[in-house]
Amino acid sequence: MLVWLDILTPKQVFFLGELGRRLEARGHSVFRTTRRYKEVDELLRRRSINAVSVGRHGGASLEGKLTASAERISQLSKIINKLNPDMSVAFASPEAARVSFGLAIPHYTVNDSPHSTAVARLTIPFAAKLFSPAVISKRVWRRFGANPEMIVQYNALDPIGWLRTFIPNPSVLSELNLDVSEPMVVFRVEEAFAAYLLGHVSERESVIIPIINHVINSHEDPPQIVVLPRYAEQIQVLRAVFPRRVTIPRNVIDGPSLLFFTSVFVGAGGTMTAEAALLGTPTISCFPSEPTIVEKYLIKKKLVYRETKSEKVAKKIQQILANLDDMRKNQREKARNLTSTMEDPIEVIMKEIEGI
Repeated sequence: MLVWLDILTPKQVFFLGELGRRLEARGHSVFRTTRRYKEVDELLRRRSINAVSVGRHGGASLEGKLTASAERISQLSKIINKLNPDMSVAFASPEAARVSFGLAIPHYTVNDSPHSTAVARLTIPFAAKLFSPAVISKRVWRRFGANPEMIVQYNALDPIGWLRTFIPNPSVLSELNLDVSEPMVVFRVEEAFAAYLLGHVSERESVIIPIINHVINSHEDPPQIVVLPRYAEQIQVLRAVFPRRVTIPRNVIDGPSLLFFTSVFVGAGGTMTAEAALLGTPTISCFPSEPTIVEKYLIKKKLVYRETKSEKVAKKIQQILANLDDMRKNQREKARNLTSTMEDPIEVIMKEIEGI
């Protein structure tokens, strides 16, 4: 069987990268596509995943997103028509969904983000199957055009797909000149260019900037601080605001390994917040919109603390660092208890693919 995978985001490099690896291990052929997007390009290279780059990220404006998507559909249609795969799998890729529908190729979509309504509307109606965590009710997906028969749920959150076999690599610490014996707070910047956050945030004034300032100003000896941006624009802004005392990588690093060794993680997005929580790292979410369904689930399981006011986030960081050993032990035990009950989402998808 020839399977086309369209990989668009860092999360998808991990999730679809693992799916592709297992498909090939079982004798299937895999064709991977991506688009020009700094984090994804670097992560694909870092993980030695070969993918054909088609099109570009649309940026922050609605017009830019529309134009980039239209151009990419046109480019992909020529490639995929010649390739003639047996099926396509993507994580909510509007271009993969539209090209597959237009060329009569069965399309499987994965989605754990119903808050991203535009992408859901542009993908789910074209899909033969929708894969999603069971914590998201089937009823939620029906408003996007899904019928119950097409929805395949798995008793897991998506990061389990790549964390189940994960082995932390301490070399990420030396790469960033970090000392594992000293407290370390890692921040993940919000997805400022996502359609679901347009109008809520700006790449010029990240929601994490005032939090970091509070952390620095409230400690005589501040912890090691690492900020993980998404875009070049965010790197420029952060380096201008924090010319010293804060580590801001210019290139993609081994995210899961860094999260494993982190004392406290503060996430303004979704995937790394879930990753950190499932690894048992004390985790705070400052996601600058309504909490997502997955975030609410992790809050309920007491694996994520939610706070959006910068001074309160800084105070919570201080509380965790003051009792770090006990907090880490407690969080890792809760994470192990939860993840041990979860199934492997990749295997659920593999079963459906091989059952065609």
